[in-house]
This record gives sequence, C-alpha cells and structure tokens, in this order.
Amino acid sequence: LRMVQVKLIITGDDFGYCPRRNQGIVDCFLAGAISNVSLLVNGSAAADAAKLARRYNIPIGLHANLSEGSPVCEVLKTNSSLLNQDGFFHGKMGFRTALSKGLLNMSEVKQELKAQVELFRELTGHLPPHMDGHQHVHVLPEVRHVFAEVLEEYGIKYTRVPIEPGLHNCDWIPQSLMDFYLGVEQDSFNTVDVFTKHGIRWPDIYIGLSTMGKNMSVSSIRSSIDSAIREVTPPGPSPAHPAPHSRTVTIELMVHPGYPSVPPVGGCGEGPDDFSQSWQRLHELQTLLKPELQSYYKSRNIQLCAFKDL
Repeated sequence: LRMVQVKLIITGDDFGYCPRRNQGIVDCFLAGAISNVSLLVNGSAAADAAKLARRYNIPIGLHANLSEGSPVCEVLKTNSSLLNQDGFFHGKMGFRTALSKGLLNMSEVKQELKAQVELFRELTGHLPPHMDGHQHVHVLPEVRHVFAEVLEEYGIKYTRVPIEPGLHNCDWIPQSLMDFYLGVEQDSFNTVDVFTKHGIRWPDIYIGLSTMGKNMSVSSIRSSIDSAIREVTPPGPSPAHPAPHSRTVTIELMVHPGYPSVPPVGGCGEGPDDFSQSWQRLHELQTLLKPELQSYYKSRNIQLCAFKDL
C-alpha cells in the first residue's frame, strides 16, 4: 500500500441539525478528526452552523434533504406532493414508497433542490463545492436526473455515490438495515451513468455505511480504508508492468458525530429523530477523536482534505 497516496475527505453529515450536533462537528474539525461538513439547510440550527463554518474556516457543502422535516421553498410548504398529511416530508422510507407509487412531482423536487442551493448560498455566501443527499435520496430513480440537472445548472462539481466496497461482507449489520443499504447500492449503480453524463464527479471510494453509529471503531475504519485501497491498487510490479509512479486515490468517509440531541431542540421542523438523540452520535465523535486514528493516517500516507482540494 506504500505507493499509493490517499486523499481522505471525512465528511460530518447533518451540520445544522441542532446546536449540540453543530458543537460536536466543530470539536471534531478543530481536533483534525473530520475535514469537511455537509449542511442541512432546513435544519433548526442551520444559520448557526453556517456562522461556525465561517468562523472556523470549515469546508462546507450541501446535504440536500427531501425526506426529513419541512421544505425550504415557500410555495411547497403548504401544498405539494413532497408532503405527507401532517405537512412534513414523507420520511426516509415514506419518500421511497411515494416515489415508487409515482406520487412525487419531479418539478417540485427540482424546485426544492434549487431553493436549498439558494438558501445555502444565502447562509454561507458561496455555492456548495459538493452536494449530496440526506438519507441517500439523490441516487433514487427519477430524483437522480433532477439532482444531476440542478448540480450542472449551478456548476456544482462533486457529489457522493454510496457504493461501499466490502459492504456485502459486513455480517454485523442487521438484515433490515442491510436490505436498505443494498437498495442504496443498487440505486447508486444505476446513477453512475446519469451523473457521468452531466459531468459530475465523486471520490474513487465511498465508506460510511459499514462504520456508522455503534459499528464505528478505529479498527472498522482502518480495515475499510485498507481494503478499499487494495481494491483500487493493481498488484505489485512485474517485469511487464514496472512499478507505476505513485497514484492518488480519493476516499470519502461519511460520519455523523455530535452530542446527542435533547428534544424538543433540533431536527428539520418536527423535532430530532431517534438516531440523533442516541448515544451513537457521541460514540462516533469519541472514536474519530482517538489518537490511534491520527497515527494510522500518517502511517498510511493519508492526507485529510475537502472536496475543494481535489
């Protein structure tokens, strides 16, 4: 693995979700444990998050959200296919169900995505260098085309394609969650051509499903990165193929650090969800801060960076 130089983007998702999430993410960034953040512009603490990013010079992109809380587009807040009978987004699985039944209006999806980009620009003073999807909605059928059009229109170059090497070998992930992940993976495979056609780019490797919440440990991160590097590195030099000059591999590690939310504060309009209130957020934060991880990055020639550094 020596010949490979690795650029690792460690993205803290859900920045703006609540003040305690923001604090955890900032603490991680200042300690050098994450290198990039993804902002939920409909999060209850989004404006505060944008201020913190400015104050501490944290590289920030957009975590497009169509599944949790309320839309930011005024027109869609009252009457739209994106809302359930309570007036909120349909939820992680509800969004997928409504989509599969043909109930979602794609022009409204586009309207909301553009409104989120505009609000991001209003809050931060710049366009997002990267834009991904909360709960991976951006790789879903139909949505992927609209998402790609919006990125192309605004000239946003980078996104996330959640295809994780080695996911199938993770026998510690409960079956129901694994079924969801395999759905995300299949949707991602079907999205590659769409994003490519629109000139959108993403890192060579994505990691984050197998290391989420309680499954995160120094060793789970190390083995995910090591096996991912092996997968993209050709076998050693042979007389026919002398050693290539060292090449750079880019990896995005998706993480969710934070201090647990305390209701009613937090969320995207309807209060914080269970994962947000759980100890798993704190567990991720504590794991990412471990010095063994920092020394591992050094030993593997891994440089932490943001999308704008690619």
